[in-house]
Amino acid sequence: MRSIAAKFPEFRARRLRSTANIRLLVQEHSLRASDLIWPIFVHDGNSPEPVPSMPGVERISIEATVEAARKAAEVGIPAIALFPKVDPATKTRECEEAWNPDNLANRATRAVKDKVPGILVMLDVALDPYNALGHDGIVVGGRIVNDETLACLEHQALQHAKAGADILGPSDMMDGRIGVIRKAMESSGYEDMIILSYAAKYASVFYGPFRDAIGSGRVLTGDKRTYQMDPANSDEALRMIQRDLDEGADMVMVKPGMPYLDICRRVKSTFGVPTFAYQVSGEYAMLMGAIEKGFLDRELAIIESLTAFKRAGCDGILTYFAMDAAEILSRTDR
Repeated sequence: MRSIAAKFPEFRARRLRSTANIRLLVQEHSLRASDLIWPIFVHDGNSPEPVPSMPGVERISIEATVEAARKAAEVGIPAIALFPKVDPATKTRECEEAWNPDNLANRATRAVKDKVPGILVMLDVALDPYNALGHDGIVVGGRIVNDETLACLEHQALQHAKAGADILGPSDMMDGRIGVIRKAMESSGYEDMIILSYAAKYASVFYGPFRDAIGSGRVLTGDKRTYQMDPANSDEALRMIQRDLDEGADMVMVKPGMPYLDICRRVKSTFGVPTFAYQVSGEYAMLMGAIEKGFLDRELAIIESLTAFKRAGCDGILTYFAMDAAEILSRTDR
C-alpha cells in the first residue's frame, strides 16, 4: 500500500470520522442480515428446552422451527442450519439413524421447506448426533476409521438431499468425504446441491456448549484430535481448503471463528472463493456471559464481533446472534 505523503495538518484523518454520514460513506466493510446463517437446535419435544451453557438459546420443536424459519425469512436472513438433538435410544455405534429418511433432521427439513420454501436449509453431514460414542465417524477398536465412515456419510447426505436440504455441510473432517458426497449427488440427480465444507475445522475447546445442546458431549469418549485440526496450524488449513475445492466443494468454512480470523483472511486472499466462518457456541457463550454481567453492551458487542468476520474476508457467518443482529441492523445505520 502506498504511503500517504501529506502530513499534519494537511492530512487530518479525523475529517472522515466527523459525522455518521461521512463514516458510512467511507466504511470499508458492512454487515447485513443477508450475510448470516442462523443455527437452530431441534428436538422432538413440544416445549422449548433451554441450553444452560448458551443463555437465550433453546432446543425447539419442529413446529417452532418452522415458525423460526418464517421469522428469519421476514428479516432477510437467507438460510438456517438445523442441528438435531435425537433420542438417546436411537444412538448406536453404527449410527444408522443418520441416514434414516424419517430422522429428526429430515422431518424438520421437510416441514420447513413445505411452509417456508424460500429459505435455504443447511444440514450437517456428520455422525456425532447419532453416534453412541459421540464421534463424527465410526469407531472401531478405539480408532475413528476413515473409509468406513465415508460410506455412512454418503448415505446420510443422500437422505438429506431427498428431504429437501439446499446446502450440505460436511463437518466430520474425514479424508475424501467431499469427493464421495459430490459423486453421490451427481449420480443421484442432485447435481445442483451446494456443498459448504467445514474445510478448516479445528479441534477446539469452544465447541463444548454445542455438544451439550445436541447431547453428544456426555457420551463422547476421548477427543477428536485425530481428525480435527491442530489449533497451532495455519498452512494446513490452506491444504485442507484446496483439497475440498478440488473434490467439489462450492463454499468453504473456517471453524471456530473469532480465534481464527487470521485463517479466514488467508483463505479468502489465497483462493477468492465464498468463505464462511462459524461463530461457535463457546464464542456465543463467552460473549453472552460478559453481556449478562454488564461488562459489554449487548448490541455493540454483537455487531462488532460479526463485523470482524467481514473485515477478515468472510462472505457469510453462522451465528446464534443472527436474529438479534438482523433486528439491530434493521433500525440502525452501521
